[in-house]
Amino acid sequence: MSERKPLRVVQWTTGNIARQTVRAVLARDDLELVGVFAYSADKVGVDVGELCHLGHAVGVAATDDIEELLALRPDCVIYTPLHPDIEHLTRLLSAGINVVTTSEILTGRTLPDSARAAIEDACAGGGATLLGTGMNPGWVQLLAGVAAGIGLGVRHVRVTESVDVSLFAGDANFDAFGWGRPANDPGHVADVENATRTFSEGAEVLARILGVDSPELRCTVGFAHTLADLDLPGRPVGAGTVAGIDIVWDVLTGGRPVAQLQSRFVLTAKLDTGWTVEHGYKVEVDGDPRVVVKLEIWPDLDDLAQLTAEAMHAIGMRISGVPAVNAIPAVCAAAPGIRTYADIPVPSGRPRQSA
Repeated sequence: MSERKPLRVVQWTTGNIARQTVRAVLARDDLELVGVFAYSADKVGVDVGELCHLGHAVGVAATDDIEELLALRPDCVIYTPLHPDIEHLTRLLSAGINVVTTSEILTGRTLPDSARAAIEDACAGGGATLLGTGMNPGWVQLLAGVAAGIGLGVRHVRVTESVDVSLFAGDANFDAFGWGRPANDPGHVADVENATRTFSEGAEVLARILGVDSPELRCTVGFAHTLADLDLPGRPVGAGTVAGIDIVWDVLTGGRPVAQLQSRFVLTAKLDTGWTVEHGYKVEVDGDPRVVVKLEIWPDLDDLAQLTAEAMHAIGMRISGVPAVNAIPAVCAAAPGIRTYADIPVPSGRPRQSA
């Protein structure tokens, strides 16, 4: 086999997920970090090693000049802002630059029609591909599709995420969930459905993997309430208010349920419902045979002795961002357009280059 040049990669923004994706890029010999975009003027000119807390210089400084990054002719951009900027994305894709993103786009179904059309037109014009992923929604739907691949006559596939998120309660991506709202607060169900619309795209990804082309989607939301005041970092929650949320997105075809994504998030074990969480992910395939896959996420053995809330938060960011990095080679080889895990080979990590 002939040696191939590493794919040239730009990291877009330098927040919590970027700290993990930059590490992942630097650990692969088939990827080369050539540029970094930062919104903040005080980050311009600063080495990405400092911005992403790597503990060493990388030799790549951040810039807010998009033209400067386009001139680098990267093969792919790792786009990790919390919310997508459609103008930035279309500018990249129109220039023929592929994008992997953790930024609330998997299929594009929940975007305004004009935004989705702009991205599709940019992909077509530039011959570029966009893939959205993360842990859930994203990679877990791929795992569910793989688990369903050994069954005959699959009747239903269920993916459950069940997590105590008290360590992450103050994160911006939970702002719209309504933690601490009173019981039976009008509009809360609709607000949660809107806040988790990206999960509907995850449900659509799973449907596509299972060969369901035009799924019907249905959302159901349930709440649990804390029995005591919670003094959580960045998110105090009063007794009797919402401290548990159960979100179910059902996939139906012809009115028949064929798949389900359930996410149960709690801030405490002291709830009025008696809900429990399994602190991980479970895939259940109802078919012949029946298949159950339980996925637990544990720290690296080197980190167990010094496990902190900060370390656990970093793991959450790692499993969200690294799937995007590992998909880069497949995305760069894919057909132009908004693509999902239904369209590319199964991506994987690489063995460490040294012990």
